[in-house]
Amino acid sequence: MSEPVAVTPNAVSYAVRDGIAVLTIENPPVNALGQAVRAGIIAGLDQADADASVQAAVIIGGGRTFIAGADIKEFGKPPTQPYLPDVLKRIEAMTKPVVAALHGTALGGGFEVALTCHWRVGIDSGQVGLPEVKLGLLPGSGGTQRLPRVVGPKVALDMIVSGNPIPNKKAAELGAIDEIVNGDLLDGALAFAKKVVAEKRPLRLVRDMNDKVSNVDPALFADYRKSIEKKAKGFLGPWRCIDAVEIATKLPIDDGLLKEREFFFECMASPQRAAQIHAFFSEREATKIPGLSEDVKPKPIKSAAVLGAGTMGGGIAMNFANAGIPVKLLDVSQEALSKGLGTIEKNYATSVARGSMKQEAMDRAMKLISATQHFEDIGDADIVVEAVFEEMGVKKDVFGKLDKVMKPGAVLATNTSTLDIDEIATSTKRPQDVIGTHFFSPANVMKLLENVRGAKSSPETIATVMALGKQLKKVSVLAGNCDGFIGNRMLHGYLREANFLLEEGCSPEQIDRALEEFGLAMGPFRMGDLAGLDVGWRIRKGKAHLRPKDERYSRVADRLCELGRFGQKTGAGFYTYEGRDARPDPVVKDIILEESKAQGIERREISDEEIVQRCMYPLVNEGAKILEEGIAIRSSDIDIVYLFGYGFPVYRGGPMFWAEQIGLDKVLATIRGFHKTHGKFWEPAKLLVQRAEAGKGWKG
Repeated sequence: MSEPVAVTPNAVSYAVRDGIAVLTIENPPVNALGQAVRAGIIAGLDQADADASVQAAVIIGGGRTFIAGADIKEFGKPPTQPYLPDVLKRIEAMTKPVVAALHGTALGGGFEVALTCHWRVGIDSGQVGLPEVKLGLLPGSGGTQRLPRVVGPKVALDMIVSGNPIPNKKAAELGAIDEIVNGDLLDGALAFAKKVVAEKRPLRLVRDMNDKVSNVDPALFADYRKSIEKKAKGFLGPWRCIDAVEIATKLPIDDGLLKEREFFFECMASPQRAAQIHAFFSEREATKIPGLSEDVKPKPIKSAAVLGAGTMGGGIAMNFANAGIPVKLLDVSQEALSKGLGTIEKNYATSVARGSMKQEAMDRAMKLISATQHFEDIGDADIVVEAVFEEMGVKKDVFGKLDKVMKPGAVLATNTSTLDIDEIATSTKRPQDVIGTHFFSPANVMKLLENVRGAKSSPETIATVMALGKQLKKVSVLAGNCDGFIGNRMLHGYLREANFLLEEGCSPEQIDRALEEFGLAMGPFRMGDLAGLDVGWRIRKGKAHLRPKDERYSRVADRLCELGRFGQKTGAGFYTYEGRDARPDPVVKDIILEESKAQGIERREISDEEIVQRCMYPLVNEGAKILEEGIAIRSSDIDIVYLFGYGFPVYRGGPMFWAEQIGLDKVLATIRGFHKTHGKFWEPAKLLVQRAEAGKGWKG
């Protein structure tokens, strides 16, 4: 065995073991495929090819992973040589066998490197994948042309269009990995390379494997496009991914690589790519809390309790159970507990039936959920999340009881979506332990966790709920305390204008359709019917005394609720329902016309463009006020709240980013026009005026 030989640059170390060159990627923490790594791989391969004593080469990742993808430090910068295709050409030009040894994650360009090697081995705990679509791109260095040749076009479509990785064990079953190594990966890779040499196997290039991409039925691609039509609506990347994989079945690989590169640059130039990369970085930035010292450690959460066995409480309990945390569900009503546990079991059973969960996982989760009617039974929990009625009196009563029974240091969290965290905290003698954890409905599905700090929430409590979000596989954002926090405070203006537009000339279906064409999963009226109109009605009634008598107010939703039309759960709301199918209702139309007449409003034709501006620009304007007040730490946090909590289209990057893309000056000009026409609700935020008039974005 020879001693390691230095190669410049040193992001890739080189050694020879028993006649096998070992190229080890040394670019922690995730061995990103930056310029130094690309140059290092080429240099190492040159050295291996030139050394007569070397019979084969192994490329392996040092540390915890293989190559986890592109170097995010290079995002948005001009590409530097050598380019990734240069690395892949060099691998294919090798005169000696090259084996990729995979552990951790081999993603994006990392997996493209592995696919270009002659053979691949890996440990079963690793993952491989091509996630570029999640950044608005498609694999641009052969992934769409090589993967179908290894696993077939159907599997390749599933992997590339979803962007989701698969385990190495599954990849081996599909043929993307040649051998699963038990024991030390490097030893296994060296043994495999020696076996290849000993057996004098001819060099095997994926580019020459055409069996699985020959004579493919074109209906595969037509059917696949149809299957993603709803989910991928408005996106560019998924459709180009399908186009590229289809080309792999029709053209020689060199022609396919050229088309793939063409599609890649088309996606790269798209505003969607900028929006999706913004979302990618913003999600990671949201976990960074200014002023929160690294010395502050989160409290360990090993047990939990949830108050309220309704839809929200049950969903929250499922989150803890899914994370392996024992949770007690408390409700004073045995009937509510029985119903809640039944709903939880039904939700899990649905997941099992769909194939998204295994029966063993369901059984394990159900065993972690227990029920009680007694506050004393939950006192030893590390965190309790209150999910009772959205009424201040009820919540304060509950927190007074929690104060008496919970152990010292337990986190007392409220799932309130609008109410004052500080007032809730006054019911306890430990306001430092009180904080908001606003889950979104359905809580077992939605990824956002809007954590709300009170004036006295301790740094340790804040750190705990932010870490809890990660534990529960949520996307966490920290908000300040105000009416509605970030998300629902902004939503107020969105819903207000949607209702005003009804009175001015629109129908619910026109507004929903315009906003769904903009990219929302559901318009405001379909969403309201799904969530339940009675929730908002209860909140409005509770705040009615605060509303100035001369302030414009739409009564359409209230009148529907007075008729018992609460949405899907009652079979009628803004629409009538047969199952989940929403149908326009003449009763709703009559109520809207009556309210227009009562308000003295002359109805008119309203364009879809005005609908979008009237509903979306309040988000931007209120978001600017939220930034002014420090309720949100950064504009990108607002975007994350709306991307993960409210269905804002990812390919638009969130309301604040979207406004920057339009131009804050243009947004301000439109808002000023609405202010002149529609009054005080449209007064421009000071921060918006400052940034727009200075020609700057939200960051100044």
